[in-house]
Amino acid sequence: METSTTQNGSSSIMWFFRDKGFDDKSISEMLKKCKRLENVNRESASENWAYLASIGIQERKLPSVVSKCPKILTLGLHEKLVPTVECLTTLGTKPREVASAIAKFPHILSHSVEEKLCPLLAFFEALGVPQKQLGKMILLNPRLISYSIETKLKDIVDFLADLGLARDGMIGKVLVKNPFIMGYSVDKRLRPTAEFLKSFGLTEQGIQTVAIHFPEVLCRDVDKILRPNFNFLKRSGFEDRQIAALVTGYPPILIKSIHNSLEPRIKFLVEVMGRRIDEVTDYPDFFRHGLKKKVERRHKLLKQTTTDCSLSEMLDCNQKKFLLKFGLA
Repeated sequence: METSTTQNGSSSIMWFFRDKGFDDKSISEMLKKCKRLENVNRESASENWAYLASIGIQERKLPSVVSKCPKILTLGLHEKLVPTVECLTTLGTKPREVASAIAKFPHILSHSVEEKLCPLLAFFEALGVPQKQLGKMILLNPRLISYSIETKLKDIVDFLADLGLARDGMIGKVLVKNPFIMGYSVDKRLRPTAEFLKSFGLTEQGIQTVAIHFPEVLCRDVDKILRPNFNFLKRSGFEDRQIAALVTGYPPILIKSIHNSLEPRIKFLVEVMGRRIDEVTDYPDFFRHGLKKKVERRHKLLKQTTTDCSLSEMLDCNQKKFLLKFGLA
């Protein structure tokens, strides 16, 4: 009798999946991922599917959501799904934030609010993360709920503390700025990056500046991204200490595209503007400004005057002030 019920359930869920456009291979993979699916009847699966659509997950995204986490269809609608979504909704401030978080990491619905979410929120609050930012972090990187506080998150916090960020809620600021930093391995990614920054002269304060303002730099692979950018800057004529000044002043210089960003700007600076390359070490924000929309246009306008000016005088103001400053209004 039991075998018959299981077979009927399995048959029922197979029909449900086929009706939703899944092929046999996808169905087989989902049944391997979640054995409990075999006992789910078509009606309850349909109810869960409809509920997910009702909270704002687009119909076209639902197959991907369910493929990633087929367990969603086995969860009790009113016992588990609805309360979890309602709890997540209290964290959000914008419409569709919760739906977007679920689409990114559907497993968030299978975790316990009491056992996982509440301790996680308390952990971040203790680090000085403002209450209004807690939800933003979780919904931006919903995978956070799957990380162990003891074996994963505390490692990241200890690493940031070792960089000298243990005071004034600075660690909380870093985590808010880039919640994805918590997904990286300290030993395989974050520490090697910090060591690389030290290797060409970045001071402890410089590394702290990078961590606070552009923590995504710490998350990048040294050999694939950071070193090639460093080597390009060396080939362009910068010394190590100048590169350290550039990185401290504008950390994204190590992760910007060489071909699309760094090379065209340096070429324009030297060959068209006729400036020395070391001028940008005094004003690393040169690399932040749009080349065509701002740098080229202002250089063209300045050619009408005989005024000499620094890069910061040229670029560090809005268009109206620029025109007034150089008598071009």
